[in-house]
Amino acid sequence: MSLAYFDCFAGISGDMTLGALVDLGLPARRLDEMTRQLGLTGVQLAAQRVRRAGLTGVQVTVSGPPAPSPRPYQAIRAQVTAAPLPDRVRELSLRAFARLAEVEARLHGLPVEAVHFHEVGSLDALVEVVGTMVGVVELGITRAVGSPLPLGHGWASGAHGPLPLPAPATLGLLQGVPTYPSGRQEELVTPTGAAILTTLVETYGDMPALIIRGTGYGAGARDPEGHPNLLRVVVGEEQPSGREREQLWLLETNIDDMNPQLYEHLIEQLFAQGALDVTLTPVIMKKGRPGVLLRVLTPLAAREPLLQAIFRESTTIGVRYSPVSRVCLPREVRTLHTRFGPVRVKYARDGQGAQQTTPEYEDCRRIAREQQLPLKLVYEEVWSRLAQEAGDQEPGR
Repeated sequence: MSLAYFDCFAGISGDMTLGALVDLGLPARRLDEMTRQLGLTGVQLAAQRVRRAGLTGVQVTVSGPPAPSPRPYQAIRAQVTAAPLPDRVRELSLRAFARLAEVEARLHGLPVEAVHFHEVGSLDALVEVVGTMVGVVELGITRAVGSPLPLGHGWASGAHGPLPLPAPATLGLLQGVPTYPSGRQEELVTPTGAAILTTLVETYGDMPALIIRGTGYGAGARDPEGHPNLLRVVVGEEQPSGREREQLWLLETNIDDMNPQLYEHLIEQLFAQGALDVTLTPVIMKKGRPGVLLRVLTPLAAREPLLQAIFRESTTIGVRYSPVSRVCLPREVRTLHTRFGPVRVKYARDGQGAQQTTPEYEDCRRIAREQQLPLKLVYEEVWSRLAQEAGDQEPGR
């Protein structure tokens, strides 16, 4: 299994992605074959090594007869579907264009079938999207992780006139993707680059543990001073840690004017709406006022319902939220049979020697109440049974 890490320190575009894969070893002949499979006559691809702020990378340019603009999404879909491409190349390419079409349909209030592409319907975009998927398959990349994305600001020219940056289509494609402001007045993430990245990448964050097999640099067309306009793609074998990584969101707000009796109900509502964790921390706020810091950890799907619950059930008028990465030990829940009855136990272990075993508090408390036992006695019984179970599993026992 080969993993690719997309290190988007200067953003991402279609030509940068394709250039990075060529730098990693994607043969030019395979790209020429792809253009023939797509029925593109008179198209020429050129790959040359260029310098960007002291670093070098591969810049891929596409030349040929201009494609009609705007181009219907259905025409591009039909062209890719009919091409004799490898199944995975076709699947990934169609998925990327479908993502673009869905976003354009929402932006313009049209059904997906009626969408026409302007910039992303160009010959360059078609070659960059399908060529990237060819590179992914040719290089044996089976999984991808991406870095957070820098976003620029300002204006760009579009088919309908000036557009604010990031482009509306780019923002539509980056829902749930961690981003940060770069402070640069230029387009750093293009719609084509965003479509490619969000089609391939499963999670975002730091580069995972890898045995690195290669690094490719793809160059953008611009060469700004003091800023290497490059995309870096690192390919290697992922080192299994037995740990699970996921991208979550952290919601935070400071509260200093709420009846403390309301917090228990607030917490119950947040967990009911899908919160993974909820904490309350005493804090000192401005003018020396005591307050409470509410922090909620959530997957993207539950973010909006949780924001609504916080505004509905608390007195806050503002909530901060930011993407966070979490690494967890793989977990499973088993039922342990004790002399007081069954108790669920959470087991968490990885291949590096880390492990945790935790009895389910609610089960222990229920037994203590029903049988009128000290809660600590129930816990002692569970730990005794766990120790006995561990001993029974030792070799020779």
